[in-house]
Amino acid sequence: MEKLQSLQRLEEALARLPGVGKKSAERMAYAMLNFSDEDLIEISDAIRELKQNIHFCKKCGMITEEDECEICKDTSRDDDTLLIVSYPKDVITIEKSGTYNGRYHVLGGEFNIAKGIGLESLNIASLYKRIEEEHIKEVVIATNPTVEGETTAHYLAKTLEPYHINVTRLAYGLQMGGNLDYVDPLTLSKALEGRHKI
Repeated sequence: MEKLQSLQRLEEALARLPGVGKKSAERMAYAMLNFSDEDLIEISDAIRELKQNIHFCKKCGMITEEDECEICKDTSRDDDTLLIVSYPKDVITIEKSGTYNGRYHVLGGEFNIAKGIGLESLNIASLYKRIEEEHIKEVVIATNPTVEGETTAHYLAKTLEPYHINVTRLAYGLQMGGNLDYVDPLTLSKALEGRHKI
């Protein structure tokens, strides 16, 4: 017996989510058959609003519902230090640790030829502009400790040399091949404390 087209389409859509395989997508799709119309409308409205209301901060690249994110608008933060991360979720992870009070710059990814992500795809041009205009004294590179993250970090360190600022990298208390959003606050705190010049 062939699967119904509407069900198949939903399963394929759900399987695009990270960490969701074919079996999980199938279970979710069948569960939704038992949802009330109101629940399904609420889910579809929430997804639609996500795309309509959330965009990238014009200054740092973090996700926000306003022109600038709350971190960029926060006048109590240290303006001398700029922490560079790959993804908005990395900002959230670091903020949860409570160990950093400077500014952020979100690249929107990492250099990855295999996935077609070139340096021109990343939020790098605005980084150089910020360093000049905001008189940043230290840049902390906090890309993921993966091949792609390391490649991106080394590229940034090299291109930041002419600015004569202190460029550091999170210390290797972080697991190689891992992602920042899986790191516990203590490990992240130690990695920030032990950052080093690259």
